[in-house]
Amino acid sequence: MAQAGIERRLVAETLGSCLLAAIVIGSGIMGEKLAGGNVAVALLANSIATGAGLVVLILTFGPISGAHFNPAVSLAFVLRSELPLREGAYYAAAQIGGALAGAVLAHVMFDMSMVQNATQIRTGLGQWVGEAMATAMLLLVIFACVRSAPAAIPYAVGLVIMANYWATSSTSFANPAITIARTITDTFTAIRPEDAAVFIAVQLATAVATVFLARWLYAEAPAK
Repeated sequence: MAQAGIERRLVAETLGSCLLAAIVIGSGIMGEKLAGGNVAVALLANSIATGAGLVVLILTFGPISGAHFNPAVSLAFVLRSELPLREGAYYAAAQIGGALAGAVLAHVMFDMSMVQNATQIRTGLGQWVGEAMATAMLLLVIFACVRSAPAAIPYAVGLVIMANYWATSSTSFANPAITIARTITDTFTAIRPEDAAVFIAVQLATAVATVFLARWLYAEAPAK
């Protein structure tokens, strides 16, 4: 199949990121409303919706743009010389813009203020290590599937994110665009802007490190 033009790929990344953010934030709102104060039930609802949503969105938009929906993923493919730097920058802008629109969409659906000031505190070494683990696992799963089982990518990505909602102290943001979107909601999935900055730094640094780890792990020669 011929690669879609850059315009269609950017629209796919924008739409996918928008819908992903709406699913993450919207399912958090719905989960919290229905859980009656039981945080575990709310997190269960949030994690299942996010994992299932990722599978569907990757299947839908993957054939057009690769369904990154995540600047850390796009950065990794730039470093692997599989995405030109300029296009990677365009992807990141589309992902961030789409994710912010998705946060607004979630608020509109639930009759809430469209833009909110996040007050949820998420900071500390434990949470930063959790973000590093979540980001590294996500990228290793993607690289492994690209290498040996491309058809499994949607399911593997959905499952690893769902698992790390529970396995990591940070509940697996692993995505700078979604992290930014979560700063404009003061709901179940929120994060304060000052805490988000460190999360994003950890995510991007981990993405760079994981590219080199995967290259060594799979004995890949650097792309020319």
